Amino acid sequence: MPTNEQRRATAKRKLERQLERRAEKDRKRRTYMIVGSAVAAVVVIGAVVATIVLTTGNSDSPTSGSSTEAADTTGQAPEQDPFDAPEPGQVAALPQFTAPDGLGQNCQYPAAQEASKANNPPRTGEVPTEPAQVSASMETNQGNIGLQLDNGKSPCTVNSFASLAQQGYFNDTPCHRLTTSESLSVLQCGDPTGEGTGGPGYEFANEYPTTQYQPDDPALMQPVVYPRGTLAMANAGPGTNGSQFFLVYQDSQLPPQYTVFGTIDETGLATLDKIAAEGVQGGGQDGPPAADVVVESIQLD
Repeated sequence: MPTNEQRRATAKRKLERQLERRAEKDRKRRTYMIVGSAVAAVVVIGAVVATIVLTTGNSDSPTSGSSTEAADTTGQAPEQDPFDAPEPGQVAALPQFTAPDGLGQNCQYPAAQEASKANNPPRTGEVPTEPAQVSASMETNQGNIGLQLDNGKSPCTVNSFASLAQQGYFNDTPCHRLTTSESLSVLQCGDPTGEGTGGPGYEFANEYPTTQYQPDDPALMQPVVYPRGTLAMANAGPGTNGSQFFLVYQDSQLPPQYTVFGTIDETGLATLDKIAAEGVQGGGQDGPPAADVVVESIQLD
């Protein structure tokens, strides 16, 4: 039988382990908050890069890992902390696609700000999800950018993009912003005003990858990797997609709140690499590209 002194020593060691675990969790939480702030800062460089991706003005405008602890010597399972997050460098990949209920069956495009360029809103209601891939060619003054639009994952988005392209909405419009940071490397286009505040006069809901989560899932706030070659929508928050989109030329970290609706071919990536190599006006990491970039047309093949 253990003596009272031995029991007190055992209880003291157990308490010390518990306090150490809690301190470690607090440290990880603080670290994650700092990392999250750093990612946000990338999206907020200069005049808030939220205007580039997180905020477009459309309303006026990598493998995940959770930290675990070994069970202590008492045999008790370690206490789980809901705020445990991936360590820096362990950013989750985009989630696998699973078709949500009603995919493409009720696309809606309610009116928003005044249109920056004349167009007719796309058809509403049910839109086709086949063919799953739609080829498009984005001609720019810097070279061609071939696109594969992912109609099988984001049909309402592709429906809008195709409608605007066929109406010439994107013709002779600038790509107004380039980011060249280590965590965010994108070229943003689709605003006829070139100011980051323009849109088509309507907005619509997010699709993949946002639809792979429940609306209150905290994972929606954690960054994932949007890989090189991704074509995605910029927005000013949930349900505010319009005409602005961004092309990812290096793996970038963002919360999964930006609809992925296609990929960029190798020719297009070579064009983007050339644009990125010229850098940003003024030598920063966020702003108008130093090489003037104009979308001459976007044609569906």
